[in-house]
Amino acid sequence: MKIAIGCDDAAIALKETIKILLVELGHEVEDYGVYTPEPSLYPDTAVKVCEGVLAGDQERGILICGTGIGMAIAANKVPGIRAAVCHDLFSTQRSIRSNDCQIMTLGERVIGPELAKELVKVWLECDFAGGGSAAKVEKIMEYEQKFIRGGK
Repeated sequence: MKIAIGCDDAAIALKETIKILLVELGHEVEDYGVYTPEPSLYPDTAVKVCEGVLAGDQERGILICGTGIGMAIAANKVPGIRAAVCHDLFSTQRSIRSNDCQIMTLGERVIGPELAKELVKVWLECDFAGGGSAAKVEKIMEYEQKFIRGGK
């Protein structure tokens, strides 16, 4: 699988750890930054990763910041993207199985590297279950399009 990855200056170490894991698992990785500890604005990285996924350059994306929250908020502003903070096994599984998320976000200051690696492995093994969840995801996309068009 082709995976996009990106972080802010608070999460470079975890990004590098996850990149190594992804390559070991046989995935192709595109690193959208950041690469140095100078202060950065995480929305810039989030949008780059999301654009790569939406363009089909990568199948999924992983975004990492201090908490994972800011990256999730920024990613979810990109039309067509569904991102979720993944800090536990159940939420990680449901992010894809129930919500068809293309982006997982992690918080380096919230979880340790070993848990992060386990969550990434689980996330990569999951597929959208469809079923009753399909109508919910479709409704989310419907609302998204409505607001993009300026509707109420």
